[in-house]
Amino acid sequence: MVKLAEGKNVIIEAGLDQNFKITPAQLEAAITPKTKALILCSPSNPTGSVYSKEELAGLAKVIAKHPNVFVIADEIYEHINYIGKHESIAQFSEIKDRVVIINGVSKGYAMTGWRLGWIAAPEWIAKACNKLQGQYTSGPSSITQKAAEAAYTGDQTCVETMRQAFQRRRDLVVKMAKEISGFKITIPEGAFYLFPDCSAYFGKKTAKGQTIANSSDLALYLLEEGHVACVGGDSFGSPKCIRMSYATSDEKLVEAFKRMKTALDALK
Repeated sequence: MVKLAEGKNVIIEAGLDQNFKITPAQLEAAITPKTKALILCSPSNPTGSVYSKEELAGLAKVIAKHPNVFVIADEIYEHINYIGKHESIAQFSEIKDRVVIINGVSKGYAMTGWRLGWIAAPEWIAKACNKLQGQYTSGPSSITQKAAEAAYTGDQTCVETMRQAFQRRRDLVVKMAKEISGFKITIPEGAFYLFPDCSAYFGKKTAKGQTIANSSDLALYLLEEGHVACVGGDSFGSPKCIRMSYATSDEKLVEAFKRMKTALDALK
């Protein structure tokens, strides 16, 4: 999207050792007079990392020093948090008028196919986005809008029930992933993804003599040999990692990890 807008992506590296979270010093070093915005995702897809209030406060202090920099805060996984209540970078008054929150019903309310999202932003930004959105896609269906109204205004017990189910699945996949010797993992604090470092398998060969060169190769191998779908970390700017979703039943997760372990053990 940044490229389509004729902008330049500046990627701040924050690997496994940092739990995939950037520091204020890294952010400060990356900002130039041409910087327009920080795109921040917490809870994060694909890593499951969640920024604490203290960590967000540190980033907010940096942003406050640069009045031309905005924050696009992707908070779509707001309700899927395993470490406490959701913290938004918009809570800090010194930058509140430069934060655009992105959210929707897809994740927290399991309404992925309904395709409804929203922004919370200063009015002048919201109005500008409305002008563009009205020309691009017109708007979501009336049925989707009424369903979303029910989701937001109804009893929220089901949201917590689902969060607990995801936390149980998180614990299950972390346990199974630790049993695969070639994976290095962090424990996801939110969302429903595991993002292990799988580089131990790079350079290994399949039974057909093909060499695993990167995480995309490994994802394809797991699909073809284990019949398990993952996504190579190349797609997320982290080529040493592979993304796994645990948004499915416990039984399917157990079977998936069994298949993956068998396929990975077969690599030479």
